[in-house]
This record gives sequence, structure tokens and C-alpha cells, in this order.
Amino acid sequence: MGFPSFFILILAFQVVLVSSIEFNVGGKKGWVVPQSKDDQHYNDWASENRFKVDDTLNFEFKDDSVLVVTEEEYEKCISARPMFFSNNGNTVFKLNRPGLFYFISGVSGHCSKGLKMIVKVLDIQSPSPQSANQTTGSHKAHSGAIELKSAFLPIVIPIVGGLFLM
Repeated sequence: MGFPSFFILILAFQVVLVSSIEFNVGGKKGWVVPQSKDDQHYNDWASENRFKVDDTLNFEFKDDSVLVVTEEEYEKCISARPMFFSNNGNTVFKLNRPGLFYFISGVSGHCSKGLKMIVKVLDIQSPSPQSANQTTGSHKAHSGAIELKSAFLPIVIPIVGGLFLM
């Protein structure tokens, strides 16, 4: 096997790193009604981050809930049939597609006081750049590698070593 063929073979078995990020919604405060009526509090937080498919949002709250709704329901702050509902206080929601996600509180009056958020998920394949909030600990990186790394490493090392001995 010539060096160019081997080089192509090595490239074919490169490890692909898949990275996703878990964002803590609202940072340290979590998913809570803003102190003053601030309809943009959570949208401002969301705009400071870049979200991609497979990232997750961690909603931490007490005596509240989180719903995924349509744009119209978001604007009206009400939903009879949410696409997603959780009231367990520690909810992780996976962003499973590109586009817009609309989140509201399901507790009466909380959404109108600003407990709502729009998240735009980008249609990108590579890991997202670090967001401004990473240094403040508002999200955690998760990564995994394709199993080819461990399966082919014992085969690749002797072959590469043999090429240099020729």
C-alpha cells in the first residue's frame, strides 16, 4: 500500500467529534418571573447564545412550568394544547430541529410578566462557537466520538509505524 493510499485511508477513519451544549436557561437565576415586568429578559438571554440542533435547555424552577407553544400562543401567553409541557422543576428540553421554539410559563400571569422566551436554533453541522455565557458557567459541553477511534487505533498505529520503517 503506497503512502497516498494509506493517507486517504487514515482520513476516512478520522474521528468525528459531535458536540452539544446544555444551556441553563436564564443563567444562575433559572426560569423565574422577572422582578419587574420585562418581556424581553429571557429573549435577551437567548440572543446572547448560539443554539444548534441537539443542544439542550435546562429549565430550573419551583412552583412553575414550561411549555413549548406556537407563535400565536406565545403572543397571547396561553396554550390549551402545548407541544411540550413540564412542571417537574428541573426540565431538560432537547432542541431537535432548526428553527424557532416558543417557550412560556404555564402558570397564570407569569408569561405576561415576562416568563417567556423565543429560541432560534441554527441549522449548522459543526460544533457551535463558545458563547459569551460559557465563562459564567451557564452551560456545559457534552461531546462524544464515533467508536471508530477505539476500534481502528490499534490497527492504524502499527501500519503507520511500518510505513516509516520502509
